[in-house]
Amino acid sequence: MSPSGHETLEVVGLSKRFGGLQVFQEISFTLPQGEVLGVIGPNGAGKTTLINVISGKLAPTAGRVLLGRREMTGQPLHAVSRAGIMRSFQQTNTFSTASVGENIARAITFSGGGSAAWQAITGMLDEFELAPRLDEQSDKLPYGLQKMLGLVLAFVTRPKVLLLDEPAAGLEGRERGRVDSFVRHAREELGCSVLIVEHDMDLIRRLCPNILVLDAGRLLASGPPAEVLARKDVIDAYVGAVEEEVA
Repeated sequence: MSPSGHETLEVVGLSKRFGGLQVFQEISFTLPQGEVLGVIGPNGAGKTTLINVISGKLAPTAGRVLLGRREMTGQPLHAVSRAGIMRSFQQTNTFSTASVGENIARAITFSGGGSAAWQAITGMLDEFELAPRLDEQSDKLPYGLQKMLGLVLAFVTRPKVLLLDEPAAGLEGRERGRVDSFVRHAREELGCSVLIVEHDMDLIRRLCPNILVLDAGRLLASGPPAEVLARKDVIDAYVGAVEEEVA
């Protein structure tokens, strides 16, 4: 079921500074309802900080964040989450000493859901191999399953916008396909928009019709991946940086 109304995420002239450090400046983009947008760039480009500002974890230095016609700028994390903008994390993010089932129950309670919320994720729990592990302590799960549980926790809150911070990081090849499946569930079942920060270029090419490239805190390029990743300035700024990290 898609969320009602026009739930476009608008980021307008967003900037963030920590003292004398300008993390990023004047970033603007639009993420229409139900669309997927990739954000790439070398380490230190400001990608995670951008997610932190959009999600309300950090206040912006300048600029605005709008969801539909609602002002999200500077609102705290819990208020932004309640409005429908949810984020995931690079590392696993669950209630570590609680069981898998209790983690899901807490997320459902947070969102005001009920038994229907459990029914909505039955197939997903089977697909991600979490169904047989509902009674296991979440921090005892293999790393890949902990990451998928974190995504499921975001899903059950029925977000309008999902901000995924390196969802494939640390996953094995077979597990990375689960990120594709998760994004499909979010779009088809929730009508959710998805912003993906990721270093896995194959995943970005598969899932994102359009991408943004951040470099040194500025928006270097935007457009379809095939076009953007062929640009010399993007190759110099990003692809070269990745090769240096691997070397």
